[in-house]
Amino acid sequence: MNEPEDAAARRAVAPVICYPTEAVPEVDMALYRDAVAGAVPVEAVVVPPRDAAAIVVPAGSVLRIACPEGPQVGDLNLFHARNLSERFYSGKTRALQGTHVSVGDRLWSSFPCLRPMATVVTDTLDWYGVDRFGGRVHDVIGTRCDPYTGNLLSGGQYHHCCHSNLTRALAGHLDVPLDAAEPHVHDVLNVFMCTGFTADTGQYFMKASPARAGDHLELLAEIDLLAVLSACPGGDCGAEHSSDAAACFPLLMERRDPVPGALAGWAPPPVNGYDRSHGA
Repeated sequence: MNEPEDAAARRAVAPVICYPTEAVPEVDMALYRDAVAGAVPVEAVVVPPRDAAAIVVPAGSVLRIACPEGPQVGDLNLFHARNLSERFYSGKTRALQGTHVSVGDRLWSSFPCLRPMATVVTDTLDWYGVDRFGGRVHDVIGTRCDPYTGNLLSGGQYHHCCHSNLTRALAGHLDVPLDAAEPHVHDVLNVFMCTGFTADTGQYFMKASPARAGDHLELLAEIDLLAVLSACPGGDCGAEHSSDAAACFPLLMERRDPVPGALAGWAPPPVNGYDRSHGA
């Protein structure tokens, strides 16, 4: 259709931030940094390539996710350790924090709780910033590679995509059948993944992760967490994300505990204060 006469004026309207966060309580990053810096490793779980694993991280402890051997993307699910209905809400995290997260950003939980589950305290890739393609690291855009979309697009039966990996790991941790675990698997934090949207078509893109051996992300657990992490079959996701050919490396999850007193004055955040009457 022909453009209206005021098309340029319509396009020139300034954007407005949907969810201003000035009223959200600020994070005491100095307290968090000191606590994380002095935290002591107490448990480590290796996530094998093209597979997933789980770890429990109590409130006030640190979840460290690392690339021990080489560039590797991870798909992370987070749950309240004793209530799987409270889980990571990537869409609301995206709305509150932006499309990608780094130091100082918080990972928010699902309704009706809607509270911080974890806060990013250390990110060795925070130097990356925004590249010339609009790519950034650690996104809350993508959903996770899954066998259903793979079947839709190619007709295949690929079983080691992140959705399936997370399903197996969660089922194993809970000691329940796969069909009982799968409904709990949800949209992820794409750890170490470099992504963005193309300027011309607005399509979600990925490119080779800038992570290298030794890179890591550290999250302070704001509540008791169950973390389930998949080492994506796409490796660094520089070419494809469901592949038996891509070079893949393990990931490492560590629980680290701050020394006693390091989080003096800190407490887990309460659930959201909305009364849930919904106007009825």
